[in-house]
Amino acid sequence: MKIQHIRNATLKLEYAGKTFLIDPFLADKGAYPAFPNSARQDQKNPLTDLPVSLDSIIDADAVIVTHLHLDHWDDVAKESLSKDIPLFTQNEQDAQEIRNSGFQHVEVLQEDTVFEGIQLMRTKGEHGRGPILEIAGSVCGVVFKHEDEKTVYIAGDTVWYEEVEKVIQRHQPEVIVVNAGDNQFLEGGSLVMGTEDVLAVHEAAPTATILSVHMEAVNHWALSRTELRQFAAEHHFSAQLIVPEDGDDFTF
Repeated sequence: MKIQHIRNATLKLEYAGKTFLIDPFLADKGAYPAFPNSARQDQKNPLTDLPVSLDSIIDADAVIVTHLHLDHWDDVAKESLSKDIPLFTQNEQDAQEIRNSGFQHVEVLQEDTVFEGIQLMRTKGEHGRGPILEIAGSVCGVVFKHEDEKTVYIAGDTVWYEEVEKVIQRHQPEVIVVNAGDNQFLEGGSLVMGTEDVLAVHEAAPTATILSVHMEAVNHWALSRTELRQFAAEHHFSAQLIVPEDGDDFTF
């Protein structure tokens, strides 16, 4: 398998002969306003350019959208992707909204969806803690399984909590992708993982390789790549952690 980190939570996953595009956030640098009530109000989103061509990014066999926040499913994705591409999402509400944009083959992920012989298992997530959850809304992750590949767990926009631990215990993923920019508004706390969350993932899966994405791409990030790498070194799990730059790819 090969995983390419595009930008923010956007990934290309080549897995068991198929290519998945995950959470496409495809606009040019600065196309959207800053997220309100958060840091860096003078910086428009996304904060960085795409590292590769749009055409190469949208060349995929299927798309997975974990939720409909702008930085996971934007107008450029809606306009650029083929309306015939198979597309998977977390629930019927999201599926219907995507269908309203003209997409013809939208399916709700189940606990065991199969696409071209590949198991796609929807997992739970919590986009923050406490009252902010009502604002942040529902999200999901996905576990990929195939007899010829390592098991991959893409956790999505979630903090560490018991359901993430249950997924790790149940599926024993060898590769885990976490969204770990510690993004937050001025009030309400972390919306995705921060340093201690990533450490908890490592402690639950000490032999797994962890890829940390969703970093330094939108204005409300609070944890830098450099800070996370330093934290991992201080807590002795640098060998299990990859903090990719935009465009980097890895084969497992």
